[in-house]
Amino acid sequence: MTKHECRENAYLILFEASLRDDSIDELYAIAEEVEEITVDEPVRMLVEGVLSHLEELDGIIASFSKKRAVSRIARINLILLRMAIFEMTYMPETPINVAISEAIHISEKYTYQEDTAFINGVLGAYARSLPRQAAQEQA
Repeated sequence: MTKHECRENAYLILFEASLRDDSIDELYAIAEEVEEITVDEPVRMLVEGVLSHLEELDGIIASFSKKRAVSRIARINLILLRMAIFEMTYMPETPINVAISEAIHISEKYTYQEDTAFINGVLGAYARSLPRQAAQEQA
């Protein structure tokens, strides 16, 4: 499975988790039963990483979003923002521009054009605030 497919599968599981009260293990089992979503270790790492840092991720999103309240952000967009910011913050092996590009690519498939622009704006603002982004730009 490609890294893009991994991210898209994690996105779909996180979206489903936002709609249901099932445990994450139950959602993994359902995904594997219907054979539409592959659940492997990289997918689990991304899903569980996002879920374990929800409050922090939502705080970052709120501070870089003009909406200032994550409750005002469409769920579908919020999940993409959480995933990308998780990768940018906790997965230093993922280049920042890759995390943003992947979120935008998935957004183009599942959201409206205005949503994609919003996601790009929030992620761009967050990326510019990161010390390693500044170091990469100077190199």
